[in-house]
Amino acid sequence: ITMNAQTIMNQYKTVGLKSGVDSASPHQLIDMLLKGAMGKISEAKAAMAGGQIALKGEAVGKAIAIVEYLRVSLDPGIDAAFSEQLGELYRYIETRLLDANLKNDKEALDEAQALLRELSVGWAGIPDEYRSE
Repeated sequence: ITMNAQTIMNQYKTVGLKSGVDSASPHQLIDMLLKGAMGKISEAKAAMAGGQIALKGEAVGKAIAIVEYLRVSLDPGIDAAFSEQLGELYRYIETRLLDANLKNDKEALDEAQALLRELSVGWAGIPDEYRSE
């Protein structure tokens, strides 16, 4: 798990977000991860449309790695039932991304991206006083 987290953080650092990642609060980091996964799905869609199978697979793989990290990082301490439900949603998104990659299924990419977008909007709407810094 720790290696996965480090790998993901290194990916963000290599794309010019080093200062943002280094100074991000936990809340901001989750936001960056959600947006990063959505960005990788956009890259996969573009690669799929252009027939670039290897590039599509790489982008989907990175999106899956980010979603997996979000899932395994869930803290059930405050609300175990909610954490379990969110974990199941992340698993579902991972499954849809795998399906998209294996079957060249653009609709599966669209669905995964839409679910991540909803999570991102919800995450952004959490009031400051409830954000752990």
